[in-house]
Amino acid sequence: MNAKAVALQERTQKFAADVIKFCESLPRTLAAQKVAEQLLDAAGATDSNYRATCRARSSAEFIAKIGVAVEEADESKGWLELLVRSNLVSRDSAQDLIQEADELTRIFVKSRKTAQERQAQRLDLAKQINTARRRRG
Repeated sequence: MNAKAVALQERTQKFAADVIKFCESLPRTLAAQKVAEQLLDAAGATDSNYRATCRARSSAEFIAKIGVAVEEADESKGWLELLVRSNLVSRDSAQDLIQEADELTRIFVKSRKTAQERQAQRLDLAKQINTARRRRG
């Protein structure tokens, strides 16, 4: 695995760990605890799905798995913003996690787009090769 992937795995795991700490500090109200459950699931899934992405066996599998990581990181951001909007936490207390969820989402989206472009280029090249072979043969 390349150094960038290892660093991003560290980052997603730190994000999940920071969310755990954050959720431990939430008010003990029913609403806060219900949102915390969803947030914990999404942050943990961001980490686990990115790790699964790193083990993808094909470009199609990579694209599918990174897509799930995109969804989970974005969902994490949404739950954090809901906590702020509902006045269960201050914007200041959640801002770093909101920013990290947003940055992870952007990184994963860019990775997915790059992988899709490369996959399309490989398919185009394969078509050109097949067309050239048919013409010769």
